[in-house]
Amino acid sequence: MPLRTANGTVYERFGPKAAPTIVFLHGLGLNRHAWQWQIPVLATDYQAVCYDLFGHGQSADPPAPPSLQLFSTQLADLLDHCGLAQVALVGFSLGGMIARRFVQDHPDRAVAMAVLHSPHTRSAAAQAAIMARVQAARLAGPAATVEAALERWFTEPYRVANPQQMDLVRGWVTANAPAIYHQIYQVLADGVAEIVAPEPALRLPTLVITGDEDFGNGPKMAAAIADEIAGAQLLILKGLRHMALAEDPAAIYQPLRAFFRQVFNGDDGDSTSGRL
Repeated sequence: MPLRTANGTVYERFGPKAAPTIVFLHGLGLNRHAWQWQIPVLATDYQAVCYDLFGHGQSADPPAPPSLQLFSTQLADLLDHCGLAQVALVGFSLGGMIARRFVQDHPDRAVAMAVLHSPHTRSAAAQAAIMARVQAARLAGPAATVEAALERWFTEPYRVANPQQMDLVRGWVTANAPAIYHQIYQVLADGVAEIVAPEPALRLPTLVITGDEDFGNGPKMAAAIADEIAGAQLLILKGLRHMALAEDPAAIYQPLRAFFRQVFNGDDGDSTSGRL
């Protein structure tokens, strides 16, 4: 049953409230339901909180021009509303950017972080490509970019074999308001600069994951993120693209479960460690 904060953030809580809490942050154009494949597994041992970013799903429109700072504040307000002093974070794509911004802003409130398929510094060509997508979204809304996005996000065999899944994700993206969507897309394009090489450096247990076929947020970017956080673990998934969390849910929830067992229980028996 979804709940709503005073500032219009819609969220859900699953699992035992006395357990450590993991907060899930979705990516651009998606909503809290993007975590439907991971939460049932992780909520057996932890409290799981997922929510819609401003301008997404059922949450309110952004109360100010979209920025990583705005989304970081939204998360802090949600934690205050829920009475959560410290949490672990799982952020996908834009959500991974917001998680890193939040840790910079509130280092005492995050005990661990998983960054999934999220960007680091782009090449000039990659930056030009994303800016072209921002412009297309500004002119014609999310429908202008969604088909190319599905090709980048899922492998071709999976797309062909799972048309209902494509319809589900397409529907999430095209439900976004055109007047807002391109503004948040701009945050995805421009916000990287403020989270690269943070000073002071981030210091918390971190797991960084991407797919070897994630052409926009690939292994080099994931390695660069991990290199900036002492002790961070890096996992590269074989044969998967941007939305591995939907195409192969176990490829995401299994390392997440191992990582959080390591963080919260000191359990190394089933964990990812180092560079995989």
